[in-house]
Amino acid sequence: MGIIISGKVVRGEQKGKKLGFPTVNIELTEKMESGVYAGSVEMGDKNYKAGIFVNNEGALLEAHIIGFSGDLYGKKIEADIGKKMRDIIKFESEEALKRQIENDIEIICSQEL
Repeated sequence: MGIIISGKVVRGEQKGKKLGFPTVNIELTEKMESGVYAGSVEMGDKNYKAGIFVNNEGALLEAHIIGFSGDLYGKKIEADIGKKMRDIIKFESEEALKRQIENDIEIICSQEL
């Protein structure tokens, strides 16, 4: 698909979880263009579609793994970063951000892995 980033899942600020879209976080060791990407996350022999948020300022990759629920802290995962969907946008409200994330996920789900 695209660029592969692997690493151990670290604790973030829990912002995604509070919005209803929990994420796994991996520290970035290389620079990438900040933004929202369609992608996938591989854990063992399973592959899940994912919405991936890259923030160079925080040197962090955050992935919302679609269809997965569980604790991955300390576990190694591999994120395959595909097509960039959009730049980082400042939203007027949490509701507006949630609507955009829902739209992003809908687009990602309609794509082939």
